[in-house]
Order: sequence, then structure tokens, then C-alpha cells
Amino acid sequence: MQYYVDGFRGGDPDRKNATSKRRDRAEFAPLPETVDVLIAGCGPTGLCLAAQLSQYPEIETMIVDPTPGPIEKGKADGINTRTMEMFQAFGFADQVKRESYWVNQTNFWMPNPEKPEHIQRIGRVQDVADDSSEMPHILINQARVHEFFLEFMRNSPTRLEPDYNWAIRDLEVDTTTDEYPVTVTLENFGVNKGETKIVRANYVVGADGARSNVRKAIGGELHGDAAHQAWGVMDILANTDFPDIRQKCLITSAHEGNVLVLPREGGYLFRMYVELDKLNPDERVANRNFTIDDLINGANRIMQPYSIDVKEVAWWSIYEIGHRMTDKFDDVPPGEQATRNPRVFTAGDACHTHSPKAGQGMNVSMQDTFNLGWKLAHVLQGRADASLLHSYSAERWAEAKRLVDTDHEWARIMSAPAGESTMDNGDEPRFVRQFKENLEFTGGLAVKYGESALIGPATNQALAKGQEIGRRFHSAPVVRVSDAKQMQLGHAAEADGAWRIYAFAGKNDSSAPGSAIHKLADWLETNPSSPVVKFTGKDEDIDTLIDLRAVFQQTFDQLAYEQMPSLLCPKKGKLGLQDHEKVFCVDHKGVGDIYDMRGIDREQGCMILVRPDQYVAHILPLDAYQELASFFDGIYQPAAK
Repeated sequence: MQYYVDGFRGGDPDRKNATSKRRDRAEFAPLPETVDVLIAGCGPTGLCLAAQLSQYPEIETMIVDPTPGPIEKGKADGINTRTMEMFQAFGFADQVKRESYWVNQTNFWMPNPEKPEHIQRIGRVQDVADDSSEMPHILINQARVHEFFLEFMRNSPTRLEPDYNWAIRDLEVDTTTDEYPVTVTLENFGVNKGETKIVRANYVVGADGARSNVRKAIGGELHGDAAHQAWGVMDILANTDFPDIRQKCLITSAHEGNVLVLPREGGYLFRMYVELDKLNPDERVANRNFTIDDLINGANRIMQPYSIDVKEVAWWSIYEIGHRMTDKFDDVPPGEQATRNPRVFTAGDACHTHSPKAGQGMNVSMQDTFNLGWKLAHVLQGRADASLLHSYSAERWAEAKRLVDTDHEWARIMSAPAGESTMDNGDEPRFVRQFKENLEFTGGLAVKYGESALIGPATNQALAKGQEIGRRFHSAPVVRVSDAKQMQLGHAAEADGAWRIYAFAGKNDSSAPGSAIHKLADWLETNPSSPVVKFTGKDEDIDTLIDLRAVFQQTFDQLAYEQMPSLLCPKKGKLGLQDHEKVFCVDHKGVGDIYDMRGIDREQGCMILVRPDQYVAHILPLDAYQELASFFDGIYQPAAK
């Protein structure tokens, strides 16, 4: 974490200096007439986007929600390893790790063949595969996730706060103008319930759930099916003789259905998903009038010979499994992409819904807006043409389809009768095998974006075999040269809209003048064709958009830091202070060699381009200057000098 770049100041270092262009938020201040981005929904999807945009003083962002304030309990609780990597970029992963329950093992229980009415443990699986991520899979109250984002927004230069008690009723897009073309009708749900206000926006993002008014306004429909299966979920404080209550468990009974046990933060709370009755094709869960007693009694029947004695119910709900998604995630009709750019987007449950048992909904939804946020920011800043925004629907629709298809199969297996769950080949029950096969997916690590303007070809993949182009950058341990600090290389990235170029030095390169790393850094800093030179604004720090970091094969004590090129120790901020945190080397204490761990070519080295949302965009030789320039020329517009 870096601070003081613009001068010393006391207090919380996370709290950025406030911009003078802040909106009046006095009690009776009017809503703004125009905004750059209007976000509907203060769930994790909307807040992830608002948090990113709150860092840009020049972008006017507004986020609304019909509720009177933040939620306090309930809803989703699972945070996969990929999302934890994203939280690291926002700066609150350590706090989440401290507060949360870590899912280390998943245990499987099935009927005892000798006494089928009783369950028995039949296996354990390590929940996060070794070296799949430096982050754990955790469980925590969704309300805390909201609070982390809200605190990030409060500490931002814009001091962004949600406008509660307001929701989008309807919107219209004027395709004949580029100046605030979206006219939004907001409806009040507070003291002045029913009152409406008009706000005009450059862009609108609907993160307003499965019944999204934003989606309806642009003609979007959720297509898919329902499993006609009722499930209940409850967060409870209870005593039990079930021995694995503090481990994640998938339980299948002989005749009573299934239970999923998820321990929660704090050491006492746990969540149970309880399978209830099958529904008729024309029936909804509301028709059954299920109660909390139905959940508790159902859990006790399924878990025999064990039982739970519930002391307090913190939250509970009934839901029906469904798998649905929209045809696209923006307002541009099919066939008009070449002549029209998106102005309205949907994200999260507004465009894809599924069962909660795979723990992917909140995670995939936040990844939607983590993908969208930097693109919106760069378009609004004038760095990129608005056509960049087509990539959001193109990239995220394919991943949502993967989610829905995989979750559909997992939900079907989870709800299968015990006899069907034990079918297929081998000694391992089908749902255990399916769980193992899905570990990469459930960790959020299966996402792979296809070749596009934002994802280069795999021509040089062999230079870094363990950093697959199109997948997220896979961090590994390094040592920072300036202060010999052991750390993860991926933790050098923040949610700041910047690209990272990780330059891995070849075998004999110690960054002496004339070396490959020195030549690359000098070219990036001074050559007119360099993307750093072309796309960095007149008054911006040199690493604002493209941030070069270098990794060497020698240990820190074998490198001459004073010989590093100036781009690797640039002077920044109002005071022109030198940044000493851009040069790394292999770990010297046996934690792991990043070259070996990630298949980096030791002889040649390479550079790895990583997008602001942490996905590997390209891999190039260290001297591929023209290819590097051409790649960024396809995305950005020259900055005013």
C-alpha cells in the first residue's frame, strides 16, 4: 500500500483526498439533473461498479436503491478465490480473511448401506486445490461485503454515497444525441413514496435483480427453465451432535432429500440449504406456505441419526431453482453493433439467474461489473472510443452461459435421489466426482476470454506456459528488490483502471544499461510509438494507464538497484517523489520460484500484459515493441499533450 505521494497527512491512509467537485449531499439537497453513470441496485454487483467509478473525480456517478439503507443479514455468503483476488485489488482482502470462515475441506455424507435411514461420511475433498490461488474460499455475510465496498466509496475522492429510497421505474434512450442520451424516471420509495424525478445519464447500469426494470426497459427477457424444486435456506445458531458442523458438507439421504451445510463466520453461526418438496409444473414456492419449522424439521429428517437444536434463526428464505439468462447484456439490437454503441447495460441477476448452491451468483455478478467498470471509465475519460463497450456483453455473456449450464447440471445432481447419486462408473459417487471436476469453475478460475481487441493471440504462449492468455493473471511469490519484502506479485495491482506490464528478465539480465529490460523500459518511456508516451495525459503520472513492473531471476542482494532504468523508479505526484516498488526478483526463502511455478522462459524472459480487471491480455518477447504498440493502438486514442 502506498500513500503520502502528494505530501504527508495524518489519519486513515485509506481515506483519499476529497475532490472539490463533490455533489451537495445535504438532507434536502435535490437530486442531480445529469450524471455520467447511473447504477440501479446497491447489491454487490452495483456496489462493485460504484466503488471503481468512485475513484475518478471527473466522473459523476449515482447509485440508487429502493431500500431505506444497507442490508444487515441474509442473502449470499460464498466468496470464491477469484473474487478474493479482486478484493485484494480493492484493498480489503485481508480484512475479509480475518472476519470470514475459510472453506478448507468439503465432506460428503450418504446413506449407510447397512442402515439406509442413517447417513455416514463417505469422503473428504480439499476445497481449494494447491497453488490454484494464493487466496482462500471464504464464507461471510453478504452485508459485510456491501459494507466493504461502501467504506471504499466513502474514502474515495468523490466520497460517493448511495441514494436510498429511489429506484429506476423506466428509461428511454435517445440515439440521436451523445449528450446525456438516457432519460431515466426515478421513483421514490421513502417518505415521498410514489414521487418521480427525471435524471439524464450518459450510461445506465441495471444491477437491480431478477425483476430488473432496466432490463425490461431495453426489451430484455430472461429465458430458461425452472427445476420445480423448492429449497429452503436458513442461517442459524444451534447445537448439534453432527460431527462435521464446522466443515462444508454435502448430505444426501435415502428418501428425505439433501442438505448443504455451510459454516459461517464467527465460530457459531452456520447456514443450511434444505431440500423441500417437488413442485408441480404450474406451481410456485409461494403456493406452499413453507415455514421455518418446515426447514428445521426437514433438516432433522435428512441428517438422521444426528439432529440440530436451533437456538436462534438469524435469517431464512424459500426459493425455487431456476436457470435463466438474457440474449445480451446491453441495449444495442442485434445487427446494429457496427452503427450504435451501448448506453444501457445489465449485470448480475438482472441478466442471469441460477441456483445458489454452487456459490457462484454473487461472485459472477461482481465479476460482471469488474469487467465493465474500467471500460466505462476509460471511455468517459476520452481514452478509448465508445465502441470498447461492446466487449462487455461479448465477454460476460459467454461466461454467464457457462455458469448457467454448469450450475444446471450441478443442481440436477444435488437433487437426484440417493440411488441416482451413486450411479456411474468407479467407486466414487457421481456428485463427489462432479464436485472435484468443478473445482476450477467454483473457484471462479475457469473464465477464459477469447481473442479480440482486448485479448491477443496465443502466438507466444510458450514464453509463459502457466499464464494462459485470456485467463486471470495467476499470482506467485516474489521479493521486492528495494526493501527485500516477500509478497505476491499479483498484489502489486490495484482496482485503479491501470494495465500492468510484467516484464520477466532473461537468464543473464540484471538490468544493466543495454540489457533487454533496460531497452524495453527506455523505449516505453521515450519513444513516440510507445503506448506510455502516446496514451498518458500531460498532467498524469507516467504509470497512470500503463504500469511497468520487472521481475529478475537473481536474488535481491545480487542486483544493483542504482542501475535500474528510470521508468522502474519513476518520480510521481505533486512532489515528484520516487516510486521504489516496481522491481522484483525470485523468492530466496524457498516459498517458490515464479519462473518455475508459472512456466516463464528463463532464457528469453517475456512481458505479460494484464488488463485492469486482472486478465492476461497478451504475452510478448521483451523486444516486441511494435507488437506492443499495435495492441494498445487498437484500444486507445492518443492523449492530449
